[in-house]
Formats: sequence, structure tokens, C-alpha cells
Amino acid sequence: MKTKVTACVLAASLAGTAITSAQAATTLRMAHFWPGASGINQDLFEDWAETVEEESGGELSVEMYPSGTLAKPDAIYEAVGNGVADIGATAQGYTAGRFPLSQIVELPGVATTATQGACVLQTLYDEGHLDSEYEDTRPLFMFTTGPGGIHTIDTDIQVPSDLEGLRIRRPTSVAGDMLENMGATPVGMPAPDIYTAMQRGVVDGLSFPWEGLKGFRINELVNYHTEVPFYTLIFVATMSQRTYDSLSPEQQAVIDDNSGMRWAENAGDVFDRLDREGKQEAVEAGHTIREIDNPLEDADWQQPLQAGIDGYLADLEERGLPGREVYEAALVASESCASVQE
Repeated sequence: MKTKVTACVLAASLAGTAITSAQAATTLRMAHFWPGASGINQDLFEDWAETVEEESGGELSVEMYPSGTLAKPDAIYEAVGNGVADIGATAQGYTAGRFPLSQIVELPGVATTATQGACVLQTLYDEGHLDSEYEDTRPLFMFTTGPGGIHTIDTDIQVPSDLEGLRIRRPTSVAGDMLENMGATPVGMPAPDIYTAMQRGVVDGLSFPWEGLKGFRINELVNYHTEVPFYTLIFVATMSQRTYDSLSPEQQAVIDDNSGMRWAENAGDVFDRLDREGKQEAVEAGHTIREIDNPLEDADWQQPLQAGIDGYLADLEERGLPGREVYEAALVASESCASVQE
């Protein structure tokens, strides 16, 4: 009888442990707009998810929603803020005017690689320059593309005047203003819509980094590329504060350990590698590639780009924001991030 009672107690204890473990397990819904088959999803976000799951001992799992399937690209940040998604990764510029200080990192000359750009953006956030822009969510890590160039279907862009009258997809209003300064007609649309828009003749080209040409298959449609690094697109991977607060201290520690500069740099590494692969695709396809080194010192490109920088910073100052201060901090961070990268 005593043996049976002991066995029953042990069984009940094990059952209780299983229930407690099951209750502790949490599934986090992560939304982003990159295709599921893209290197960004597979080599960055899936890697992050697997690391979180492993380090939490299975108490945290991440359910991935790529390609805007849980929220549209321009609504992902809002979806995290209101709890539709537990985690989201998106471009700040998709929500025009909401992250004006963060978008200073998009200006020409701040970063020359994705690794450097991610380091600059994460540094500005870590130093407290951008706190006010993310009070409604809990940022995990910041990152950027490599410099974006100009890519067209059938126009060889060698100087800004070659853009006159062309409809060019712009990623953000910051880049759009500079395209307009160069004579183009900027057209806004999320990245997943570009392929169809180009097929239908809605736009004549786009401003994009090489990584995006590969990830969204744009190399299939364009023939001319001008490497004039006039912007860098910024991103944030962020978490619902409500979701974070609902986690156990141990689960929160796992999230904290997988936030910040470590993953910003990981993201930069992935983007830089995909930039190289995207350009190689164009080379192998026999496309025409023009390279404009140091456009801020180039006789043809300097004026419209510098005008874009000055205009953006002046606009921030008119709104009472410390644009020049953050811009100077970004340039300081750019130098230190470049030395670390080397």
C-alpha cells in the first residue's frame, strides 16, 4: 500500500512539473516584411529566434510571420505597440515623421557599410539620443542596410540630371527629398510591392541597397545600377512592453541577453554579405554598373546631396528637435564604429 501511495505521489508530482513547464512556455509572434526565403529572414531573424529558444531551454518559442502576413509593412511597429505582434522588425521610415532623429543615420556620409550603420544607430540609441522615439515599445536591436544606390530598368544614370522625369521608388521621405532634388519623381511604396510595380511600369527604377535587389528579386527587372551611396535605410527590431512584462525574470534575461549591440552587429554582417551577393548577381547578369566614389565630394552629386542633408537638419530644428546635435553624435559614432569594424 505504501508503495502504491508513493508511486501516486511521484506521478502527481511529475504531472505538476509538466503543467508548470507547459505554463512557463511562451510563444512570441514576430512580424516583419522580408520574404520567408530571404537571407534576412533565414540568417538573421530565424537565427535570433533559435538562439532565444535554445537559451531559454524551450520556455520561449518564436513564431515567425514574414512578408507582412501578420501586419502590413507600414503597420508593423504599430502592431507591436498595440499587442497584435509580440515582436516586430520594420523600417522606421515606413511611418513618416515618427522617428525623425533616428532617420539622421539615413543621411549620406554617415555610414558606408551595414555593419557600420548598425553600430552607429545602436550607439545613438544606447547613448540616449533616441529614447523619446521608442517609448511605446521595447527596442531589441537597431540595424541598417548598406548604402542604397539607384537602379533603373533602361536608363543609364551617370549624373543627377539623368534622373529628370523618372519615377523612382523611394524607401523613405528622407531619400525621397534627395531624389526630388536630383530631378526624379519619388514614389513611395513598401519593398514587397516593388516587383509588381516595376512589372506594370508604375516606376522606372528604385533606390535600394544591393541586398534588397537580391532579397526581393529586383535584379530580374533592372539593367542599370549607379552606386551612389546617398542614403542608408534604418530598421528596428522591437518588442511589446506588455509582452516583455508578462515574461518571467529568467525569460526576460534571455531577451535582454539577445538585445543591443551584439545583434545589431550580427544584422550588419548579414546585410553586408547579402550586399556582396546582390551585386554579384548583377555582375553575372551582365548589367551596367556605375560607381560614384565619395559622392559628397563629387562635382556632379555633391550639391543635391548636401542640400538634402542641410534641408533635413533645418527641418528638425524648426520642429524644435536637436537635429544638429544628434547628427554630430552620429558622425562621432561613425568614426568609432569604422575603427571597430576594421
